[in-house]
Amino acid sequence: MSERLEPAFAGAIAASVTPLREGGDVVDVDAIGPLVEHLAAAGVDGILALGTTGEGILLNTTERRAAADAFVRARRRGLIVIVHCGAQTTAATVNLAAHAAEVGADAVAVIAPPYFAPDDAALIEHFTAAGRACAPLPFFVYEFAARSGYAVKPAVIEELRSRLPNLVGLKVSDAPWERFEPYLIDGLKVFVGPEALIHRGLVAGAVGAVSGLAAAFPEAVTEVVRRPTEAGARRLGEIRDRVQRFPFQAALKHLLIRRGVPIEGHSRKPLRGLMPNEKAELDRIADELLPVVTR
Repeated sequence: MSERLEPAFAGAIAASVTPLREGGDVVDVDAIGPLVEHLAAAGVDGILALGTTGEGILLNTTERRAAADAFVRARRRGLIVIVHCGAQTTAATVNLAAHAAEVGADAVAVIAPPYFAPDDAALIEHFTAAGRACAPLPFFVYEFAARSGYAVKPAVIEELRSRLPNLVGLKVSDAPWERFEPYLIDGLKVFVGPEALIHRGLVAGAVGAVSGLAAAFPEAVTEVVRRPTEAGARRLGEIRDRVQRFPFQAALKHLLIRRGVPIEGHSRKPLRGLMPNEKAELDRIADELLPVVTR
């Protein structure tokens, strides 16, 4: 268990990629340190490891534990490391949450288990087990209906608050605004997932953003989080739209390689890498964007 004081959860959190090698079959643990160093030098306030951008759900429990340990060990002073521990089963989720607490993560986040759609009672039991497994470490519910296949109802969140003293907030990736707004629950720290909603979310009470785009463009996202404007958030949304035309994780890794980060461009199957024509097109976009958003 970490002996660090509980951090002030807020600001720009990069949803990091997970470096892979051997065609995507092996987690490149040695590449995690340089990646964390790059993100920290770019000014982010923290990292979400092994989330959607980090392909966590596609890695086995042993791989996820090793990667979580590497992200925590690479943490720099003042940098928050939140480990995503959501998995298909409650047993795996509990295992990962307990391990994240043991190795000294600053918080745990858990998405609702994908594929099956548990009813509210089952979801409450699932999240309660995960939150208790890492207690007293701060616990976040990761709401992303497009990935889990269904939404966690705000009423479920309220019940979890009565059960989990360590439930401190939410990472909400739902869009448009009408689907995001119900999760701005008083007393909980809410991080915005969709970059285009950062300004509106912060004005309405969110404490920061957890951004996949920040994995490759940390400076641009950090700037908008710290000095939010409608135009800035709209610009991030436009960049996101351009990048996610490609396989998103592979595109982010390619952009990081362009920036000199020593990782490989592989993703875990069934996610695929970039085709030669896609690399060429993404390089043209990078030539346009990188000099602007990284200065």
